[in-house]
Amino acid sequence: MNIPPIGRTIAEVSHHRIAVDGGELHYVSAGRDGSPILLVHGFPESWWAFHRVIPLLAHDHRVFAVDLRGFGDSSVAAEDHSSAVAADDLHALIRHLDLGAFTVLGQDIAGGALYRLAMTHPEDVAAIVAVEMGLAGFGLEAFADITNGGSWHIGALAAPGIGNMLFAGREAEILGHWAFPSMTAVPGSITDADVTEFARGFARQGGWNGAAGIYRSILSEGEEFRAMAQRSALAVPALAVGGFGGPFTAATVEGIVSGEVASTILDGVGHYVALEAPDELAAAILEFLDAAGL
Repeated sequence: MNIPPIGRTIAEVSHHRIAVDGGELHYVSAGRDGSPILLVHGFPESWWAFHRVIPLLAHDHRVFAVDLRGFGDSSVAAEDHSSAVAADDLHALIRHLDLGAFTVLGQDIAGGALYRLAMTHPEDVAAIVAVEMGLAGFGLEAFADITNGGSWHIGALAAPGIGNMLFAGREAEILGHWAFPSMTAVPGSITDADVTEFARGFARQGGWNGAAGIYRSILSEGEEFRAMAQRSALAVPALAVGGFGGPFTAATVEGIVSGEVASTILDGVGHYVALEAPDELAAAILEFLDAAGL
């Protein structure tokens, strides 16, 4: 269903909403020709993370960017939200779009949903692009270990109810004074207007449930993911793009795919690659897809 934009938008996209089990997903679309690409954001983002990348990809591809449940303008997530629910939502969206297999890009904590989708519905995924992405069971849990340089927010959000208790009413402050500045390397790449747009989704009643559920998944699904990887590897072309995390993303993806992983590390770029280096990210994606025949 086409809808008017609720928040910020760009001229190149149309806005849509579809029903999924227990809620609705908001997504945008651009481009008329070429193989389809689905862009899936991380924390603390929404589809808006890709607003500078979408026009660059849409010249040659049909491009879709989704708000995960609990983020942006998709439904608020339930308190028991998880990466499994997020993966089911992505599958429902791909089936709804009915364009065959997609190149699926996962940024940051979208990794768990992307991996589950590719393993449980291989017909949905023609290739994967991992951008500053980690996986439970492949080192991501270390980022919750504050004694060794990990971040406090993972445990805080994973604790039931704490995100809504502590962060509600402080969304713009949390995002604008901590989350984005702490992991951004390109000055001016994330504006106050960007922060305001991202903060909207979290400012809803229960608005932190989606992020909280994904972080709880990260702290609990590592053994499951290692077992999945041992049983079978993903047989799809894969690209890993690193910024702040350097080779971490490539090492993660190498643990779950059977073939060679194409890797690009963008020097001088922080964690929010799509916002900090949209031209470089789009160029890497287009080169990868061209080489893969997609």
